[in-house]
Amino acid sequence: MATSEERGAERQTPASRFAPRDSRVVVIQTAFLGDVVLTTGLLSYLAERHGPVDVVTTHGAAPLLETHPAVRRVVSYDKRGAERGNSGFWKKAGELRRERYARAYLPHRSLRSAALAFGAGIPERIGFAGAAGSFSYTRSIPRPPTGHEAERILALAEPPGGSRAKISLGLTDADRAEAGVWLEAHQVTEPFVAVAPGSIWGTKRWPGYAELLSRLEHPVVVVGGSEDRELADDLVRAAPERIHAAAGALSLRGSAALLARAALLVSNDSAPLHLATAVGTRVVAIFGPTVPEFGFGPRGDTDRIVELANLACRPCSLHGPAVCPLGHHRCMRDLGVEAVMEVVRGER
Repeated sequence: MATSEERGAERQTPASRFAPRDSRVVVIQTAFLGDVVLTTGLLSYLAERHGPVDVVTTHGAAPLLETHPAVRRVVSYDKRGAERGNSGFWKKAGELRRERYARAYLPHRSLRSAALAFGAGIPERIGFAGAAGSFSYTRSIPRPPTGHEAERILALAEPPGGSRAKISLGLTDADRAEAGVWLEAHQVTEPFVAVAPGSIWGTKRWPGYAELLSRLEHPVVVVGGSEDRELADDLVRAAPERIHAAAGALSLRGSAALLARAALLVSNDSAPLHLATAVGTRVVAIFGPTVPEFGFGPRGDTDRIVELANLACRPCSLHGPAVCPLGHHRCMRDLGVEAVMEVVRGER
């Protein structure tokens, strides 16, 4: 019997508002979760032109796209787990070859993604000029040097000038019900504030969340993945009657549905920021070793960014290293709680 993940990977999604499918189009996006969220603008644009598209994405991100109306089928590629290595690669390439796709879009600029499309025998392969595997593309699109990453990804489809990517998740009633059951079980009343204190990159974690939460008046829900549970539990201990840990407690789409009900998300530069963007929740984003100019900041008119803008050592890397290269981590340590509170309160 198939597992829930296997059933989800084959799930057919509703697409009544999109054009009839006139070609076999696949998007290969196996980067981080936030990148997958920001690719939904490309998916929607392509679906309007070609009908629902197929998507190859990571095992962890696959459930997020299962019910997206622009997606016909999600193909999970567990490149770091069961399908790692050459044998897993060629097995996945063979699976894609059997689908006889006419065209592949490659927003992830990795050599492996390019090789996967080539190995699958997809005749038209569209990616960004200068990418590691661009020599294998049949068409290379210049990647915009500035702007938000969502619009840069959308550029692969060559939309009209000034087009804005429509970031969305296609949440279902079941997703909203999951979030509602959790909030009711933990007696979380609205309005509440969500916070996302974690990140897989150590230097992106702002150390001021405990003090910030002690100063917030509203109920607080700490969100994140299962890897953030210990961090969330530490924050809850400060005021268990008002602070609640949801990290790792809901499905990915259930977490997004919970964020949709939050009045505000305070987040590091990490995936929850993009989930909140996709569901229309106001964001206060804290940036340290990275900068919004990289294209991964919040997009809403009421969203705000908090950062030490004049620190000479910022940015220190594209993702933010595990530890500060200079040993002081001033980009986060010098960012005071009062500065964040002023933005949360709407004072600046």
